[in-house]
Amino acid sequence: MAVRQSTQLIARPAQRLQPSPRPKCREQPAPRPAVEADDPSLEIADVVDRSVHFLVSRFTLGLSPAALLEAYFDWIIHLLAAPGKRSQLVHKALRKWLRFLHYSAAVASNPNCPECCIEPLPQDKRFRDEAWKSWPYNLISQAFLLQQQWWHNATVGVRGVTCQHEQQVEFATRQLLDMFSPSNFILTNPEVLHKTQADFGMNLMRGYWNFVEDWERASNGRPPVGLENFKVGENLATTAGEVIYRNELIELIQYEPRCKRVKAEPVLIVPAWIMKYYILDLSARNSLVKYLLDQGFTVFIISWKNPTSDDRNLSLEDYRKLGVEAALGVIETIVPQRKVHAVGYCLGGTLLAAVAAGLARDRRNHLATLTLLAAQVDFEEAGELTLFINEGQVSFLEDMMWEQGYLDARQMSGAFQLLRSNDLIWSRMVRDYLMGERQPLFDLMAWNADSTRMPYRMHSDYLRQLFLNNDLAEGRYLIDGRTAALTDIRAPVFAVATETDHVAPWRSVYKLNLLLDTDVTFLLTTGGHNAGIVSPPGNESRAYRVASRTERDGYLDPESWYKAVLPQQGSWWPEWVKWLAARSTGPTDAIAPGGGKLAPLCKAPGTYVLQT
Repeated sequence: MAVRQSTQLIARPAQRLQPSPRPKCREQPAPRPAVEADDPSLEIADVVDRSVHFLVSRFTLGLSPAALLEAYFDWIIHLLAAPGKRSQLVHKALRKWLRFLHYSAAVASNPNCPECCIEPLPQDKRFRDEAWKSWPYNLISQAFLLQQQWWHNATVGVRGVTCQHEQQVEFATRQLLDMFSPSNFILTNPEVLHKTQADFGMNLMRGYWNFVEDWERASNGRPPVGLENFKVGENLATTAGEVIYRNELIELIQYEPRCKRVKAEPVLIVPAWIMKYYILDLSARNSLVKYLLDQGFTVFIISWKNPTSDDRNLSLEDYRKLGVEAALGVIETIVPQRKVHAVGYCLGGTLLAAVAAGLARDRRNHLATLTLLAAQVDFEEAGELTLFINEGQVSFLEDMMWEQGYLDARQMSGAFQLLRSNDLIWSRMVRDYLMGERQPLFDLMAWNADSTRMPYRMHSDYLRQLFLNNDLAEGRYLIDGRTAALTDIRAPVFAVATETDHVAPWRSVYKLNLLLDTDVTFLLTTGGHNAGIVSPPGNESRAYRVASRTERDGYLDPESWYKAVLPQQGSWWPEWVKWLAARSTGPTDAIAPGGGKLAPLCKAPGTYVLQT
């Protein structure tokens, strides 16, 4: 009994510090010196360096080894100069050993001891199964979690290490530890052993062939297993519409009305160019486009071209002019003298906010409202994604893109998967290859596997201007040679963020309340960057919080806002449509695609979305 009481006293949860804000990059990076015309060796040297970086990127998922080594050198040098920190780590190691010995003694007297000396983090699902509570797997998992906690203590809190280097070292160390988690190996995972015993080893045989099939498909550039069951235009992106405009960057789709009388103000949706637009028109049951049409809105959506090497020089300015502004011009032709409900998703929302600032600066009041879905305009605290953004990493990415003219989707997905490696890499490996169980693809997964690319110049512009230098939030972003300030926007704003978003963390999205001098309605919904947005009515497992503030109201910090605003069950879509309807006029007669002024070019979903 004494041993059991001691284990209760020493039990404590594993802790991980929240990422610290990264320092601002207030100065523009120094331009690269021009190559001397009379010294061709300099140009050759530059080509050689870029080519080497491109080859290295193939093995590093697009991450710069130099940037990571720089972070580790910063950490180790300051740790060597901190005897107090080192002695503290020794003391922590001894305490953890004592805790583990106490726990081992408790397990010796009761192999199924329900207490533990350390609890996994709430989001860590690896050791939740009851099988991990039996000997010897309880000892194995507890030893691993204690070691993981010690390494976290070792990589953070070292005086003198820059915030970003600390985050990089902690993140990279955690990734290495997760590779060697006992849940990833047959002999140390009781769930896999029980499955192997029950299936007489056939799960391992199935897992082997799953691995072979995945390797063969990846090597040959073929899509994942099950993607052949999803066809764009057949069971994805099936809402009826027409492509009414096309240029070298976009196709603009206008959907056929589903009501005879509609709101006067049309809706323009600007998806991110990093994704295919049909995430908002997946299937009849979860299509945001169809939902808007059913509520009496006229809907337009941009379908971005999937760029190739020939498009390497497309810039962020081109995406503004040939994308958002071109679409607004076409809508003005079809329904003149009507304002537009503009909606931007992810990077599309960031670009749309910049366009809205430019329009407001020039007193062009084209927008009735502005809706931003999981979109950031301030990138100072953009979550763990900032780990990959510094001068060294951006230069490495530029060299990688320079060789081929674009950033490939597989290179992008590597970094995003690392952010949730336990969910997207290791748990999938265990399920598919050790348990021998395939998770069938559903529409959102099929969309996620339908990859896109980003042109060299545009992505470099985006990383440097918006992400690295934070020009839009800090008043340095130029449109047509003049600053476009977010504070000029006067259209009411509806901002949606998701609670578990790793791409656009909700506290970062919440900064809109600091940067806009207009009425802002902020809604926080459960779910992640994609599943939280694709949240049709009828799913009662979803919940959201929503509150509005006018330009005259005081600022409330995100933590206080979260405590003050009570959650509501259900989808956020009806809440948003009610907000749009209150800021719409009409009704008016619905119009067919093109409005009789532009001849439709082809049926939706068009041609650009089919490019691979």
